Amino acid sequence: MRVLLIANTLPPRDISGVGEQVLQLAAGLRERGLEVEVLGRGSGGARGPKVLFPLTVVLPVLWRLLRFRPQVVQVHESDGAFAALATVFLRRLLGPRPLLLALQQVSYLREIQAVRPLRDQDLILGLPGRTESRFRLFKGPLQVLLGRWTSRLADRVLAPSAVTARELEEDYDVKEVAVLPNVTGGLEIPLETCAAAINESGFLLFVGRLRLRKGVEVLFQALHRLASSHPRARLLVAGDGEHRSALEARCVELGLQEQVRFLGRCRAGEVRELMSRASALVVPSIYEGMPLVILEAMEASLPVIASSVSGIPEVVGETTGWLVPAEDSEALAKALEESLSDPQEARRRGSAGRQRLEDEFRPVHGARLWHDLVSAEIAGQKD
Repeated sequence: MRVLLIANTLPPRDISGVGEQVLQLAAGLRERGLEVEVLGRGSGGARGPKVLFPLTVVLPVLWRLLRFRPQVVQVHESDGAFAALATVFLRRLLGPRPLLLALQQVSYLREIQAVRPLRDQDLILGLPGRTESRFRLFKGPLQVLLGRWTSRLADRVLAPSAVTARELEEDYDVKEVAVLPNVTGGLEIPLETCAAAINESGFLLFVGRLRLRKGVEVLFQALHRLASSHPRARLLVAGDGEHRSALEARCVELGLQEQVRFLGRCRAGEVRELMSRASALVVPSIYEGMPLVILEAMEASLPVIASSVSGIPEVVGETTGWLVPAEDSEALAKALEESLSDPQEARRRGSAGRQRLEDEFRPVHGARLWHDLVSAEIAGQKD
């Protein structure tokens, strides 16, 4: 079977969970003996900046369809709208193939709704910045429009979690969205010494783009609550983004300058090095799809302390980490204290997470599920 995967953001050119999942899936499918080509930006793909990808990818897609003649085309996120349209157009000219799939990592309607004041009980911890407000007013609605269009053009829509699948069914008006969980382990990414020269260990770790829906202010509030019981608790923040200056200011307000260190953007190898030294990964988001960083932590046998939102509970359980309500610094502080006070239990949960990863979230699992879904879809079309 020949498969064409299309994505706007692909490593190493882009730091992107979506792009890495494309490569992880491709690795799993190739291991099953499928012939896979990946189309993105750059040589042999779309030309120009990322923002124009939905348009500039059309001609490369048509060329690949004619040259490669794939039986399955899979587009990723809303950026694949015009690639999906090109596939449908050529299919009507040349025949019934290829099968068209659309993998949507999130519902952009829910992401728009997550651009709001961040709260902890009645306390407002943060407000959307200019970039986030522009997303809510302009880019977000466009992504919703393209996402709905892509989903309706596709023969089958895929999502990384059951929660996201239900959101897409409701928000994009599509039926029977199938679940294809994210996976990790198909790419060779060696450990890499962090450019920030981290020589310590046993710290709490946050990894991600610094924007309001990631809930870092809630994590700071929880760390502040730990001051009496764990005054030496350390947090390293790996990532950058539009919200960084506000977070740095909040850190000063809470007197956490000695406990929190901002590392800026880190490469994949650096993140893996940090995870090998950390005591827990903290994911205090208010909205997600299925974060790849959680799988990376599980691969490092690192316990995860995360908000019980979106697809996270489908990956993290009480045996592999700690789940807490979103925007609840008291509950988060309690989970942090449990992990720091009982390192042996934290290591046990981290080991359980690694075992669950081996059992459910490797490329071989994603490729097998993908192949079963595609085979059933093709058989259904023939009937």
